[in-house]
Amino acid sequence: MLTIHAQEKRKIDIIYGGTFSKNELKYPGASIFSSDGQQVQFQHQGIDVWCNMAIYYQEQNVVKAFGDVYLQQGDSIKMNSAYIEYNGNTKQAVAREKVSLRNETTTLTTEELFFDRNIQEVFYNSFGTVTDQDNVLTSQRGRYLLEPKKYQFVSEVIITNPEFNVSSQELDYYTDSRNAYLYGPTTIIGEDYVMYCERGFYDTKIEQGYGVKNTRIDYDQKIIKGDSVFFDKQKQFAASTNNIHILDTVNNGIVQGHYAEVWKAQDSMFVTKKAVAISLVDNDSMFIHGDKLMVTGKEGERVIRAFNNARFYKSDLSGKCDSIHSSQKTGITQLIKRPILWSGENQMTGDSIHLISNLETEKLDSLKVINNAFIIEKDTLGDGYNQTKGKNLYGKFRDNRLYEVDIVQNTEVIYHIYDDSNVLTGINKTICSAINITFDKDQKIEEITFIQDADGEITPEEDLPTNARRLLGFVWYGEERIRSKEDLFDQDDLAIELVKIRGIDNPIDIDTEEQQRQGIIPKVDPNKPSTNTAKKQVPSKE
Repeated sequence: MLTIHAQEKRKIDIIYGGTFSKNELKYPGASIFSSDGQQVQFQHQGIDVWCNMAIYYQEQNVVKAFGDVYLQQGDSIKMNSAYIEYNGNTKQAVAREKVSLRNETTTLTTEELFFDRNIQEVFYNSFGTVTDQDNVLTSQRGRYLLEPKKYQFVSEVIITNPEFNVSSQELDYYTDSRNAYLYGPTTIIGEDYVMYCERGFYDTKIEQGYGVKNTRIDYDQKIIKGDSVFFDKQKQFAASTNNIHILDTVNNGIVQGHYAEVWKAQDSMFVTKKAVAISLVDNDSMFIHGDKLMVTGKEGERVIRAFNNARFYKSDLSGKCDSIHSSQKTGITQLIKRPILWSGENQMTGDSIHLISNLETEKLDSLKVINNAFIIEKDTLGDGYNQTKGKNLYGKFRDNRLYEVDIVQNTEVIYHIYDDSNVLTGINKTICSAINITFDKDQKIEEITFIQDADGEITPEEDLPTNARRLLGFVWYGEERIRSKEDLFDQDDLAIELVKIRGIDNPIDIDTEEQQRQGIIPKVDPNKPSTNTAKKQVPSKE
């Protein structure tokens, strides 16, 4: 046995040398220490290394260790390999062949591993595998930072777990929390969801995460997109913020807005901030908007509820009211509280309005205006208005166009009559029990039929006072008419300011974010600009 003590503090110490020899031809200037049944041990400023043979270049302060090599640095690093070369001057090591690096929770295996003690980092450039109690992580290149206990994986990163799989271009993984931070194209495939993003977070313990760049989640037969998308498997919940787009693949519907929640167990969606639901009705899109939208129900039983300032639009029909309730199961769309309906050039109002679809064809079939039914059509040849009112109105659609209505009980009409030369001959003002009106293909009044107990007359325009040319309750809402899907949104909708999402335009110090997540330091308001501009370190691409 031979023990050599370093003359300088930074020199490598040979703690146990076993058998000593020299071989100037093969190892010029080196001392050779070989196991004599007990392994050779050397030490340098906080690390110990055991091996079967050590080639020690004292002048260069370098040791090359061979055979069943074991390196330990306190409790933070334990490493096995077939070979290690350690430089005491640079405090850097390289391990090769069947390398295994362990800390309290993970094991890294690779064929070549570099250890820089100055910055307390290890890294590999030729494929590595990290395992812990739940996950197996592989990548072409990677780095382990001892202080935050964080792996940085680069290139062809895969996480394998019995419950899910993750594939990513680049990924940071904290070994204590098992939290993953995602960079570049990333796909997560779980039992009942698929998530894609290019910047995000994933808690591998509970399958909870979010994405903030080009994010998409296929979840509960819905495809959810937005600037930021969050999901929680345990709660069966997903949420999206800013520029959201949700495709219901079962019911062939789309929901858009700037904030949405999806609850799988309740089979429901809640959407607000410029919210709109889009359904296909007879090859024509129906747009429904409200300050708040709720969409519930399984296939064939979908219900759309729009609350506060509700509006809808399709190419030949539009309306507005306080709230809308549309049921796929019953085929009834209810316009509730102060409803206004526009069909062609006709404005219809009443206490409530129901649009009824054929359940088999899903085409619009009929219309009901209940209590205080009122139809107004602006006279296209003059300044007057054709008007009809009664207690209730019942309409019929043909090829998705209103072609006939019946107004019943206490009906009144004011109608402008023209001759063949389009000269106004008089104004018809009549009261009767019921009225039938038919419309032409342009949904203009074609014919009016008075049914039972008609009492009226045609009066020249100049003989009918102006105040007698409008029925009681007349209100014209022409300026409020919704003529396009853009008209669904009022000034409040257009003035909505989007939430500023961290991680899209402003950098994030992910070590700080992780400490906040673990409760080590307090969280900050995510809507306030970050003052920390530290960027994440990544393994060398070289």
